[in-house]
This record gives sequence, C-alpha cells and structure tokens, in this order.
Amino acid sequence: MPVVRDALLADASALAEIHVRSWQVAYRGILPDEFLDGLDVGRRQRWRVARLQNPPPRTATLVVEAEGTPVGFADLGPAVGVARASEIYAIYLDPDHWGLGFGRALMTSSVRRLGQLGYGEAVLWVVEENLRARRFYEAAGWGFDGTRRIEEIGGVQVNEVRYRRPLAVTGSSTPSGSNVGPGPRR
Repeated sequence: MPVVRDALLADASALAEIHVRSWQVAYRGILPDEFLDGLDVGRRQRWRVARLQNPPPRTATLVVEAEGTPVGFADLGPAVGVARASEIYAIYLDPDHWGLGFGRALMTSSVRRLGQLGYGEAVLWVVEENLRARRFYEAAGWGFDGTRRIEEIGGVQVNEVRYRRPLAVTGSSTPSGSNVGPGPRR
C-alpha cells in the first residue's frame, strides 16, 4: 500500500536514482540514448541535497513509499510564468512501480498539498510525445490548456505541452518536513 510523506534529506540518494531511472525508461526513443545513458545520479543527488537543505517558500517535495522504501517523488511549488498558480515541477516513479497505484497516490497527495499551500490552480509541463504520462495526467483530472513550448533536452529540441487543473484550497499553511523548489519539469 502506498504511503506518501514529505521528503527527508536521507531520501536524496534514492530520489536521484528514481529520477535517473525513470528518465531512462520514459524518454527512451524520445531523447538520445547517449544522453539518457549518461545521466549522472551523483549530480542529481547533489542538486537534491542542496534543495532539501534550503527549500524555497511555499514548496514541497513529496515521496511515495513501498514497504518503507521511496519509489517516487513529486516537486511542487509556485508556477513558473503563471501568476497565482502552482506547479508540479516533477513527478517521477520508479518504472517497476508503474501501474500499481503509487503514482495515483502521489498525484492525489500532490494536488491536496498544493491546495493546502493556498493555491487555487496548478499547471505542469509534459513532453508531448510522452503519451503514457499524458494519459496518467488526464486520468487524474488534468487537461491540456493549449500552451506549448520548445525545450532543448539532451541536445535535441522537444515539444512540451502544459496541463492545468483547478485545486480545492484548504488553507495556506506551510508544509512540514523538507521542501524543494523548481527543478526539471519533465
């Protein structure tokens, strides 16, 4: 059964491994193999440690666990470039746990947390070709809002689309535990 909690500094290594592994599986065939094979867990871990030690305001990193072990995470906070909205900067799950309800639990908790932080709506960006992720977001109540952008990732240009959804505002408290700010939004 999935358990969702705030990230701890001790989770940094596991989250870095999840991030790299999920990219290597999800973006195979979309991004160059050389780029995916060269993703550096150590670099990602150093970034994660820094953000967990010094979180920006009104942000959170949530972790979903399976039997006490982190298997996914989400980074949340103020939207980049969208006034008064929040954003899920990243939501990644170890591929061995796809389709088992862990992502759904993490998304539900992420949406709830953004409402608790006082946000009335949320956005997220997804690589247009990442059809699995898009289906997941749509099943969770997100919809494409018509906004597109081009990002360079791994030396290639990829199209990203923005999804949006309303939130139930339940307060404006600061989350407990470790928080993290903007990071890769793919």
